[in-house]
Amino acid sequence: MNEVQLPMWAEVLIAIFVLGGATIAFLGSLGLMRLKSYFERVHAPSIIATMGCWLIMWATFVFFSATGQGLALHALLIAVFIAVTVPITTIFLMRAALFRARRAGRDVPPSVSRVVPNQPQAEEASNAESEAPNK
Repeated sequence: MNEVQLPMWAEVLIAIFVLGGATIAFLGSLGLMRLKSYFERVHAPSIIATMGCWLIMWATFVFFSATGQGLALHALLIAVFIAVTVPITTIFLMRAALFRARRAGRDVPPSVSRVVPNQPQAEEASNAESEAPNK
């Protein structure tokens, strides 16, 4: 394998980006373990995926640019894809968890939707049973 000698400024910059990304990933993992409820825990992976990914992307970008192998646009595309999809996925997961918590009768903020009723599932079952003999 051919070794490429990088300038000192590039090595330091790459090391800072990689260590920063690894630190954010570590802190996000600790948050995932320590936080108690799902609604608190869901934010930790989002931080890992976005900030950690962007720092690693910049390290990749600087490395390939400094070695003369051209611009590393593939790393930029990956980071943009993650930056777009992670918040959307997190929003969908949070909405699904809120819907399930409301249906289970847990104490969560009320729904602002007019489409889905904001009542626990047990109440719906008793309402359906009480309406059935009337038919």
